[in-house]
Amino acid sequence: MVGRDPLDHKIWRIAWPAILSNISIPLLGLVDAGILGHLDDSRYLGAVAIGSALLSFLYWGFGFLRMGTTGRVARAMGAGTPNSANLELYRALVLALALAMLVWVLHPLWLGLGLALMAPDPGLLHLADSYASIRLASAPAVLATYAMVGWFIGQQNTRWPMLVLLATNLVNIVLDVVLVVGLGLNSDGAALATAIAEYLGFGLAVYGVLRTAGPSLRGPSLAPLRRWRGYLSLLRSNGHLFVRTITLLAAFAFFTAMGEKLGGPTLAANALLMQLLMLTAYGLDGFAYAVEGLAGSRAGAGDRDGFYHAVRRCGFWCGVGAVFLSIAFLLLQQPLFALLTSLPEVREILHSHRLWLVLLPLVAAPTYLLDGVFIGTTETSYMMVTMLASALLVYLPVWYLSQPWGNHGLWLSFTLFNAARGLTLYACYRALSRRDGWFREG
Repeated sequence: MVGRDPLDHKIWRIAWPAILSNISIPLLGLVDAGILGHLDDSRYLGAVAIGSALLSFLYWGFGFLRMGTTGRVARAMGAGTPNSANLELYRALVLALALAMLVWVLHPLWLGLGLALMAPDPGLLHLADSYASIRLASAPAVLATYAMVGWFIGQQNTRWPMLVLLATNLVNIVLDVVLVVGLGLNSDGAALATAIAEYLGFGLAVYGVLRTAGPSLRGPSLAPLRRWRGYLSLLRSNGHLFVRTITLLAAFAFFTAMGEKLGGPTLAANALLMQLLMLTAYGLDGFAYAVEGLAGSRAGAGDRDGFYHAVRRCGFWCGVGAVFLSIAFLLLQQPLFALLTSLPEVREILHSHRLWLVLLPLVAAPTYLLDGVFIGTTETSYMMVTMLASALLVYLPVWYLSQPWGNHGLWLSFTLFNAARGLTLYACYRALSRRDGWFREG
């Protein structure tokens, strides 16, 4: 297992651009948090934590535009039908723009409801509402970019997603410094910087699609785009991913809301710890992207040996990455905490919760890898069922029972939630493998 394998080169060719681009996302969040965490008032950091949680709940709820497109494109490419892969991109883009219009029309309703459910302190309410409202301007760019990134990954091309995310996040960082520090716009400046950068990322993604596909984008007939049944089929097949993602984001939003009830410094400390853990999640997702493309194409081609070999090798490297990140957090956490905030009460909470930061990469790694297997093969119903079971049967009961432990109880419930997701997904993986269920048609 440890020895050199011919597939490793291909895995890393897909994984390293994805890792580099993915970790730029939480690094951007860390820059936001670091800039806001050094302001005189921790309310700005809390407002961004609440506003970001609401927008994540919204945008990532439509994550099927990325994940569903990846699985369908990977299977189509494995089956040798690239025109079908391009048609999936067209449909996903039309659906993305329609959903963005719906988000704009209904935003007073869902934003007000979200803020009411999270019930922030009155001092945070106005700031969080303003932050989220500014960020909504980029909804079309965000959702359309999801679809294009899914198309790239389904073709085992992670270099263009890397360029898109790196450019977006670098511009965001520069604008953060200008708008937050230079012009003193605080949390509103952070929101405006992100919205502008997301439109830049959309433009670069469009350019990448045209450069990559070129004349082949004219291959598929456009007639299917006018058939509503195709979109209904797309929505049905991605409904599992929608429910799964909504449940996951509800778990994150619940975590943020319960942290807020423990006080402003706890909310700020949890936001910083979660940003560091997102660094883990996005980094290890590079191997999930690799297994999405490799396992999905092998399943589409009916190559059993190739499928299982890809899963094993990607799993090995994902495990190596998790161990590396846990050791890095163990050794570097104090300098990181000092870099992220100068507020003494927030630093004290970070120090007392440092072991959760070391433990969680090891606990959550199997989940990230297996998510990639199920996304790439479009076997997404299992992801929905295991997510719901882990949230309702593990996360919420453990949180309820561990409330006397305060914030440590909240982190315990979140850790066991991630462990349950990995264990249940592995049980489903074994069951599908026993009955050869990865290679069905369609």
